[in-house]
Amino acid sequence: MKKLNKERKKQAKKIDILCNDLIAAQRDFIRRLDTISFTANFYKSIVGATDLGTLLYTAGKLVKDEIHDANVAFFLRRGDSFELHMFESRQPIALEKQDLENCFTAELVGNICKSNKVCTLDDMFAMGLQGNLVRLNKISVATIPLGQLGSSLGFVLIYRSSQNKLTADELNNIAAIAPGLSKAIQSCQVLLHCAD
Repeated sequence: MKKLNKERKKQAKKIDILCNDLIAAQRDFIRRLDTISFTANFYKSIVGATDLGTLLYTAGKLVKDEIHDANVAFFLRRGDSFELHMFESRQPIALEKQDLENCFTAELVGNICKSNKVCTLDDMFAMGLQGNLVRLNKISVATIPLGQLGSSLGFVLIYRSSQNKLTADELNNIAAIAPGLSKAIQSCQVLLHCAD
């Protein structure tokens, strides 16, 4: 009888492990489906956009819908400098109204672009970010690279209160749309240069 009980406990442990593995696999599958759904809806929303401002306004709105209470800015390389695109409505926000975005220099933007990876606030400080440490420590920040064929077009800056830190799942969803968004940005820039 003792041997039978011992065997049952051993079997129960194996079943528990198997069930936990199945539940973890199911959660991972659902996360992936959420990413695919977001990506498909994102691409559906930006398809046909030929104006850079409209494209970035739509992309920013979709990112904000995905990452609640987030601020979104697009830093696009322009030679040795950069363009900053931010929207509260269809019109870009005046730079002087913003705090974090004012901390970005051409050198920092270039360093983030060269890294070609998701960067955290610590990464940005290591690359030359300077600003009010007390204020910056109150936000959760990440950059998502935008690139096409090994060339960096810029990055998406996403930030919100550190009380509601950006999650890996949220950043993974935005990273999933970065290749298509990069291609759309590059197409809009080519169209703009052809029109000039």
